[in-house]
Amino acid sequence: MTFPHFAALFRPSQFFGIRGGVHPETRKHLSAESAIEDMPIPSLIRVPLQQHIGAEAEPLVKRDDLVVKGQLIGKARGPVSANIHAPTSGRVIAVGHFAAPHPSGLPIPTITIRTDGLDTWGPRLGRLRPENATPEEIAAKVAEAGIVGMGGATFPSAVKLNLRSRYDLHTLVINGAECEPYLTCDDRLMRERAEEIADGVGIMARALGVKQIVVAIESNKAEAISAMQRFDRALDVPLRVQVVPTQYPMGSEKHLVKILTGKETPARALTADLGVVVHNAATAHAVHLAVRYGEPLLSRVVTVSGRGIRRPANVRVLIGTPVSEVIAHCGGYAEEPERLLLGGPMMGQPIQNVRVPVVKGTSGILALTKAETPERDTMPCIRCGRCAQACPVGLTPFELNARIQADDLDGAGRIGLLDCITCGCCSFTCPSNIPLVQTIHYARGKLAEGEGRKHQQEETKRLAAARKAREEAAAEAKRQMMAKRKADMEAKKKREAEAAAKMPPPVAEVQTGQHGGVAQ
Repeated sequence: MTFPHFAALFRPSQFFGIRGGVHPETRKHLSAESAIEDMPIPSLIRVPLQQHIGAEAEPLVKRDDLVVKGQLIGKARGPVSANIHAPTSGRVIAVGHFAAPHPSGLPIPTITIRTDGLDTWGPRLGRLRPENATPEEIAAKVAEAGIVGMGGATFPSAVKLNLRSRYDLHTLVINGAECEPYLTCDDRLMRERAEEIADGVGIMARALGVKQIVVAIESNKAEAISAMQRFDRALDVPLRVQVVPTQYPMGSEKHLVKILTGKETPARALTADLGVVVHNAATAHAVHLAVRYGEPLLSRVVTVSGRGIRRPANVRVLIGTPVSEVIAHCGGYAEEPERLLLGGPMMGQPIQNVRVPVVKGTSGILALTKAETPERDTMPCIRCGRCAQACPVGLTPFELNARIQADDLDGAGRIGLLDCITCGCCSFTCPSNIPLVQTIHYARGKLAEGEGRKHQQEETKRLAAARKAREEAAAEAKRQMMAKRKADMEAKKKREAEAAAKMPPPVAEVQTGQHGGVAQ
């Protein structure tokens, strides 16, 4: 695919269309002009061991251990997992369970650290000169640093960087779209750290072995576009800034690739199948810090916004900082919020407990008022089809909803339940105010639960069959051993009998009396 020259980037005719999508009010003005500020170290930090897609990390510390900043406290377990590091220095006061930053609020394995305020660094990760490093060395360093996708997906970044061994890759796309309303953390990062992001982008391009880099930014981020356009190369790989339309969900990686290349990623396939890998702009910045300076992923920029926040801001926050302290740092509530969200209003997770921690995938903390979340009564579906028109994947959400309500999850699966990206466009456009995306979330959870039970039953059967096979093998081995022992004993007796038969008869003994006479 040949991409247009910079002069043509602003021409709508250069874009390939994507289906569906919506145009919600962005409300980015609340925090867009707030420069990134560093939040002070909180007194308590809670670091979940599950901040990524894949297996949770294995804890390496115990209660009362002293830790230093950057110390590995959770080791990646399995091929898809991520390391966890101490965000600052202090003492471990608990290794147990704490509420997850998730609507369920269920407890998950968590390491709690009482900080000492000194922020004492331990030994940093070894640095690399990416110009001379091999792709394998770069990917290993990113894995060591515990970097995950910071756009919200939280997929371990090193796994993506290793795709070069399985796919014929040619393009790295940097996702700077940030299409969710309210969120401006990536916008500010590109404005203020463009050079560092460009360096991280070049490092990732070297690891992937691609021939070109495209930085995709929505058209409503003029300063970020200008900042990133200062770089036309990254570690000798051509870099181009592509301005894309402001439309939700432009940040979906498959749709971003579609609008850039005109090629559609097949259902349940990867963009790598098309030769394209997508990484977030904040992820590129984290890669820069890890490779150049040996810094693991310890903090991230979070947008704190909504009419319920007294002072909306973009704040660099240590991983594990309680949400309540971040809100307090921004002046607390201007008015009591109707909804609290982690992430954006379209795909963010509602929370009830403000003690939950900021994690690697937390892009925003939103306190939305009643005026921003008006209550609307749910009415029966009128089958207007607006949800289908808005669906960027080409599904029919009203039909999915009907089958889910009828408890026909298999039928919903056949018409694309698992292909839904849960972007929320259907719920946004529904004139009947039906919570379509929540229903789909529920159905996918039930389907996963059923698959889990099915897998458990199959695993139980497999283990039972394996046990029966072991017992039968042991019994057979015992029978064979007893038969062999019997055969050996019979063979021994036979040999002894044959040996006895071949021996000459014994000579009679002559006994003498005590006086030397022959005993009669």
